[in-house]
Amino acid sequence: MENRLRKIRLFAMDVDGTLTDGRIYIGNSGEIMKSFSPRDGLGIRLLMKHDIVPAVITGRTSRIVEHRCREVGITELYQGIHNKDKILRELMEKYRLSPEETAYIGDDMNDLSAIRVAGVTFAPADCADALLPYIDIQLTKKAGDSPVREAIDMILDGRLSEKDYEDL
Repeated sequence: MENRLRKIRLFAMDVDGTLTDGRIYIGNSGEIMKSFSPRDGLGIRLLMKHDIVPAVITGRTSRIVEHRCREVGITELYQGIHNKDKILRELMEKYRLSPEETAYIGDDMNDLSAIRVAGVTFAPADCADALLPYIDIQLTKKAGDSPVREAIDMILDGRLSEKDYEDL
């Protein structure tokens, strides 16, 4: 698996249940809140320092997600997407990447189409049981507990130095 992880040039992520704890908080006046881990954000910046493109492909549409992506530097953001495989293939074509150079993290069956396209796939520890036969790596971190960072640490294992943490 280590050799496969070293080939990754694109890391695509679902949002709810991967970058967040999967909960959607809706107040009386309709405001929506989501909780993101700062560790995931730092990991995403580390990916970019190693020329790995981070992308978000999510079925929901949220200004909160737009704000978070802007904050951590993700420019490849696709919201309201139900055919995630189509977007993932378009990203692979845009960056001239093969499935072996592409990773995806998702937590439920609505991620299956993208999981079938990516060469390396991850899911949080508490992902849907039905997804387990289709993923390569079930992480030890649950949704909301920075499973994205755990996957990123695996991808960048042995490649990080103190210099990578400067100017983050």
